Amino acid sequence: MTKSALIIGASRGLGYALAAEFLGRGWQVTATERTLSALHELAGLTVETVDIAVPDQVAALRERLTGAAFDLLFVNAGTNYTTDPSATFADVSTEDFAQVMVTNALSPMRVVETLGDLVPATGTIGVMSSGQGSVADNTNGGFEVYRASKSALNQLMRSYAARHADDPRTLLLMAPGWVKTDLGGPHARLTIDESVPGVADTIEAWSGKGGLHYLDRQGQTVNW
Repeated sequence: MTKSALIIGASRGLGYALAAEFLGRGWQVTATERTLSALHELAGLTVETVDIAVPDQVAALRERLTGAAFDLLFVNAGTNYTTDPSATFADVSTEDFAQVMVTNALSPMRVVETLGDLVPATGTIGVMSSGQGSVADNTNGGFEVYRASKSALNQLMRSYAARHADDPRTLLLMAPGWVKTDLGGPHARLTIDESVPGVADTIEAWSGKGGLHYLDRQGQTVNW
């Protein structure tokens, strides 16, 4: 039976590559964009439009998807603030801090709450986290607001898992590595082609295992 995926935030970068990867593996894929993007160039892809920072738009997407079911719901969202990413908390503006937190932590979990019922008991719900969200592994500092937002995302996902302790679905926090994207920058260690196939492999390998898992692209557990 052909598997199906709903990938939220796929207009570029890791989200776009993940949509293309699952299409290439024979999945039926629905992917979302905020504005017109290159997603429309992917043959066989169903494209929806949503800004996940606008709750009414997420609710409208859920209404449009009534009757649908997906083996995988994956939420890809990531931003850095507009000032120097190396800025400390003493330097960052309240507005930039709020923007990162809403985009990277609050909005993805609102999507999970609103669209999660489209995933059956045998399915997987995943969100794109980061190794920089690990509190235990933060021995060097830097990228403080981004780190904090991904740590917040991890904590919110853990709370979601606790509230759904009897839910048999697999919950994944994925750390793709430092990847050359608009967010990761040109000095990142990995190309998209070196990261995304591993992310997809891990998602497929953990299907049906249940519980919450914080994993890297090689399927290794990341320290909380």
